[in-house]
Order: sequence, then C-alpha cells, then structure tokens
Amino acid sequence: MKYDIKAIEGKWQQRWQENNPAKTRPTGNGKKFYCLDMFPYPSGSGLHVGHWRGYVLSDIYARIKWLEGYNVLHPMGWDAFGLPAENDAIKKGIHPQEGTAKNIATFKRQLKHIGAIYDWDKEVNTTDPEYYKWTQWIFLQMFNAGLAYESNMPINWCPSCLTGLANEEVTQGACERCGTQVEEKNIRQWVLRITDYAQKLLDGLDTLAWSDNIKAMQRNWIGKSEGAEIIFTTHGTDGSVINLPVYTTRPDTIFGVTFLVMAPEHALVDAITVEENKEEVEDYRNMVQSTRSMGREVDDKDKTGVFTGSYAVNPMTKESLPIYIADYVLSGYGTGIIMAVPGHDERDFEFAVAFDLDRIQVIDGPGIKLDDDLNMQEPYTGDGKLINSGAFDGLDAKTEGSKKIIDYIVEHGFGHRTVKFKLRDWIFSRQRYWGEPIPLIHCQKCGVVPVPENQLPVVLPDVERYEPTGTGESPLAAITDWVNTTCPQCTGPAKRETNTMPQWAGSCWYFLRYPNPHLADKPWDKKDMEYWLPVDLYIGGIEHAILHLLYARFYVKVLHDLGYVPFDEPFTNLFNQGMVLKLSEKSGLVEKMSKSKGNVVNPDDIVQDYGSDALRMYMMFMGPPELDCEWQDAGLEGIRRFLLKFWNQFSDAGILLSIGAHEDELTTRRVHKFMRDFQDRLDHFKPNTAISAAMELLNDITASNMKLSRDSYEKVVVALSVLAPHMMSELIETVLGKQLATCTWPTYDPALLVQDTATIVVQVNGKLRANLIVKKGSTQQEVEPEAKNLVHKWLEGHEIVKVVFVADRLISFVVR
Repeated sequence: MKYDIKAIEGKWQQRWQENNPAKTRPTGNGKKFYCLDMFPYPSGSGLHVGHWRGYVLSDIYARIKWLEGYNVLHPMGWDAFGLPAENDAIKKGIHPQEGTAKNIATFKRQLKHIGAIYDWDKEVNTTDPEYYKWTQWIFLQMFNAGLAYESNMPINWCPSCLTGLANEEVTQGACERCGTQVEEKNIRQWVLRITDYAQKLLDGLDTLAWSDNIKAMQRNWIGKSEGAEIIFTTHGTDGSVINLPVYTTRPDTIFGVTFLVMAPEHALVDAITVEENKEEVEDYRNMVQSTRSMGREVDDKDKTGVFTGSYAVNPMTKESLPIYIADYVLSGYGTGIIMAVPGHDERDFEFAVAFDLDRIQVIDGPGIKLDDDLNMQEPYTGDGKLINSGAFDGLDAKTEGSKKIIDYIVEHGFGHRTVKFKLRDWIFSRQRYWGEPIPLIHCQKCGVVPVPENQLPVVLPDVERYEPTGTGESPLAAITDWVNTTCPQCTGPAKRETNTMPQWAGSCWYFLRYPNPHLADKPWDKKDMEYWLPVDLYIGGIEHAILHLLYARFYVKVLHDLGYVPFDEPFTNLFNQGMVLKLSEKSGLVEKMSKSKGNVVNPDDIVQDYGSDALRMYMMFMGPPELDCEWQDAGLEGIRRFLLKFWNQFSDAGILLSIGAHEDELTTRRVHKFMRDFQDRLDHFKPNTAISAAMELLNDITASNMKLSRDSYEKVVVALSVLAPHMMSELIETVLGKQLATCTWPTYDPALLVQDTATIVVQVNGKLRANLIVKKGSTQQEVEPEAKNLVHKWLEGHEIVKVVFVADRLISFVVR
C-alpha cells in the first residue's frame, strides 16, 4: 500500500481527538503512572522543534505504561502569567490576556500534531481565576504560618522590565529575561522564608532518583557550609565596644588574619568609621552601588577598598587589625564581615598586595615562597600542618587543627559553631500587572490582614493601561476602585496589596492540580494525592534544573508540614533533556534556537513535508536525549526513508505467515532479540539506540525475506507505536484488523535469547580465511576436520606444524 502521510496522520489525530483511548481513568482505578512535562510558557513565536524533544520523550514512556495497562495521567497546561507575556503584549499593543489566549490556541494546535496521549480534560492555565484562586490560597497558608513577610530591602531591580527580581533571576549581573544589567534598589517586598527549609531541601535530594549532576546543582545553590562564627571586637566612634561577628569555614587560619573587611553596605560601617575617613568611605560606598548596578562582579581581580580608620582585636592573638570596606564582600553572605587571611586565600591575597598588608603563613605546604619580610609571595590554599599558630602548631589544619581551635573559641566565649547557607529568602513581589494579586489587605488599625478564604480569588482587574510605572509601585496601585476596600477584621477603610506574584507562583504547584483540575471547593482531593502523587516521571529542560525544581520542592515541603499533602518530594524520577541547537543566520554560530537569532525550525513545516512520525523519530534519533544536539536536515531525510521502507515491508500481507503456519526458529529468536534490545535501551533513556535496533531488525527482515507470525508482527509494530503512533496504528488496523488500544506492550522470552551455536574464526598463519558455525562447546576433534575442509586451498602443499584452538572462538593453523 502507498503511504499517504497527510491522510493517515490526519485520520488518526481526528480519531484520538474525538475518542482518546488513553484517557485517564478515575482515581484508584488500577496501578497508576503519572508522567509530567514541564508545562510551557506560551510565547508568541509558538513551538519550535526543540520543544518536541521533551514532549515526544515523555509520550514514549506514557505510551509504554498505557500499553502495560497502567492508569496513565499525562496532562498538559500553560504557565502563562509573568514578565514574558506582559512584555510581549506591550510590544504588540494588546492586553496580556488577549495575547496569552492567542498563544495558547497556537500551542494547542501545534501540540496535537505530536500525536501525544495527552488528556486535554486535565488542562490547566495559571491565568484562570479558578486556578489562581488556589495559588493565592497557598500563599495565605504560608503567610499564616509565618513563612511570608514584608520587608523594605535592597533588591535586584531591572530598569528595562521595571520590576524587582529574585537573586535566582539574575545571571552575571543581568536580568535573565531581557539581559539588562540590574541595579540595586530599596523597595517594599513580600518575601518567602525558603531559608527555613534549606536543610530539608538538601536532605530530600538523597531520596530522589535524579541525576548526580542535577542534585549537585541544587546542593551548590543551597550552599551549605559548616564553620564558626567568631567575635572580633572594636570601638565605635562614641567609645562603645562593638562586636564584629565573622563567619568562617577556616577557623584553623585565625592566626594568619591580618585585617578585617566589611561589606560597604554593612549596618555597622557608620558606627566604626572615624571622622577623618567618613568622606572617603561614603564616596567609596556610592561608587560601589553604582558599579554593582552596572553588573560589576564581586570576584573581580582588580580589588578596591577603603580603610575605616578603626582597628579590631583578634580574640586569639590579641593583635590589632585594620578594618576595611571592600566590594568583594557582600552583606547577604555570612555576616557581611570576613577575617582576611591573605596567605591562604586568593581574594584576600590580592587585596593585601594592593594595600601593602601583611601576608602571614600559618599552613605549611610544598613550594611556598616568602619574601625578605616573611610575607608569602603567593597564596597557598592546600592542606598541611599548622605553623605560626601557637599551641596548635603541628596539627593538620583542616581536620584536627580546625576542631581544636573551634573548641578553644567556644570554651573561651569567643564564638560558636554554626552552619550557614548560600540560599537567600525568596523575593516574591513583582511590581507588574500580569500576575496573581497577592491576597493581603493593609489596614492602618489592624496592620496586614489576609483576605478571607471565602473571598478568593482576588481577581486581577481588567484595565486598559497596564504598563509598569518604574516607581516601585505596581500599575494596580493607580486603580483606586480596586485598591480601596474594607478591612476584614475591623470593617474600616483599607487598601489591597498592589504587588503581584512572580511567574514561579503558578508553576510551583500545578502538578497537584492536574489530577482534578475542575475541583471547585478545594485545590486538590486527598484521595487524588494519595493515589497519583508523587509524579512518577518528570521531563523537562535543563534550564529549570535549579529554580523551578527548588521552588516546587519548597512548596511541597511546606504543604506537607502543614498537613495538606502526604508526601514531601513532588518528583520521584526526573529526566532533563538537552537543547536542540542550530546555526544562527545572524551570528554564524551554532546556538540555542531563538526567533531573534534566525535559527528556529518550525515543526509545522516539518510535519507538512515529512509527517509527524518522522519528526518524532528524528527528535529521538539525533543523539542521547540528555545532551545538546545540532539540527541537521539530512538526518530527517534518513528517518523518512526508514519509515517508508518499514511501511513497504510491513504493509505487504506477504510478510505474514498463513494462519496455522509455524514461524522459523531463527526469525522468532531475532524478533525476541529486538524486543530485548529495544526495551533495554528505552529503560536506560536511550531512544536513539532503540531506533538503531529497529533499523537493524528491518535490514535483517528485508535481507532474509523473513516471514513473521502474527504474534511477532504485532510485537514489532506495537513496540514501534511509541515512536511512530500514526503509522503503527494504521498497520495494526489494516493488516491485523485490530486497534492499538486492544494490544499490550510486547515482552520477550529470555530462553529464546540463549544461543546454542558459536561462530569459530578459522585462520591460516594468522590470517582470517573462514568462519565456521558449530554447536556451542564443540571440541577440537569435532571442529578441526570441518575447519580443514573450509580452508583446504590454503593448506594444500603445506605442512601443518601447529594448531591453536580456543573453544567457541578460534582455530588457527600454522603451516610451512
């Protein structure tokens, strides 16, 4: 039969749309498999082929479990609030709601081409008030539990997006959304206490079947360190004693401290700066704020700083140490004050050289060079024994030396052991329009009051003008009819909170809503949670390996602790696929696909020319799915040839044995070997090599003109249906007279994979002359006569002086 791509794929997509055979069954109906995609932000440019890589991958495993009889939940939805949607709408001069609706319609149309077994009855949209009602409800639970607080604080401000950003949304000093260098700005914010969960977020990683790489990225972001907080003392300008707490992970180096450095914005700077240094200190602080706003990196090699005029006392040595402020120390890390050990820290060494400060050696190590003043000529950061450290000399610095010095510090009241995290509390406010309103009310009498739960959702007002103000206030602040309200407690006049939530708010919990997205009186049902969650397989891009996963895990842990869900980790198994790259017309480089770079491949065009099955298979064949790969048109052509060859072979009824006829044993063994290889490779997330196994099978069937039993035929076609569902559904219907929905995932018989023959290599004077198939375990006496017969012409006229025999592998004749 001729394969009419458009007709056949159109036929099956229409059928699946009208009657989805893989529709999710009710909760509790059999063994379950929850397969989840990281739902997309519906951009104006639509899907590109890179999106297909993750969506096809998840569909493969959803289809396998469906064919195995599992109750499969494989949903799709839209992460549609946030800056990208609002900025896109501003450019187009339309309302974000209008732009979002159009983009979702485009994405939904494109997604149906994939042929994935999505249950569209489970669709969610983060901008739907019936959805964000529960996003607001979750925020209220955090607020009531003391996990949300209001703070006037210096934050990352994007002068282009005109909003505050969380630390996680800034990359190398720039806004991750638009690339503009951020500024530091004091703004009233709502903040979530994610730091309260730092240790739980670390501990939970040990229970997850995630890649070591992803877990390492999470651990590094949380940044746990164990050390000591040591109290240095100084005098304020008023003569009072001021404690300067210093956090360090290297207390063993305290005898090498030659100065202290404070963050320029530290609250104690004014209190310790002497009068004659104040102007210079203030000028430096202004300069730092300006350069940080321009994206200055704090680990810049060109160290700058200024002396405060004050000195601190080292509690161990009683020495007097100058106190500087410098921009390589940040107030948000540790205590905002460091004890500088230039002999054993690179940044401190650079600062000491710049300001001609001592660089004392306190750890012995190889290759250390000192100048005439016994200052180190370069920092030594390796292990070694303590020296110049009083009673602690000779101890291993990082182990016994560190422990005994901390013990001494604690015993004498100079400080205490402590644990610090790099993770900062999560800035949760955005000064923009297109986001969930924060459900709080400000009353002059009662303070900040939560909106009563029976008044949720607080609906985002429909406005004509929604552009950001840049003042630190959301555009909502100007909508007086919406802002002015009454206090739920005293019924007096009050005002609504006008900041909105970040885009992350809706994506932190969407997977909890999918099992029952139309539930009206609660965010989820207890039975749904107990049956469907945690997610069995979560697939998405590596770009979400830190922020989304960290925030979602935080939400779930909070909800678990508050008694709302029976689990504390949302995603049992996680797979992050690599990006699809393509040559950029503008830069001439192979880069991530982007409309602005002119290197986007539209899947609509590929489906039109090659069909959905060809694109599905090519996305899986491009290479290991966890790695980035480059789009090549030639590879797509190769997949099309394979599919057409497969169709030509398998649509011919002559491939099938007549009913009652027996299949050749070699054919049966070959099909079972294929099933073993195909299954094993998919189990290890190697769909590219699984496709190679299918190609090898087709070559063998074609070369040997194999005749298949109906069972073997069905095994092969059903197996490949997870990759090419349209073609295989058509073959199952037209050739076998049944439906894919009535088939089951094929298995193999391990007994049929046990080989009872061996191929013996036959050599003469070390050269391969023949191959001989013999019964496994044959002796030399059994093999030698047949081997001689095969290589007779190379033995004739020669004397055999030696025969080397290796059972099941080789027989070699040495002649002269």
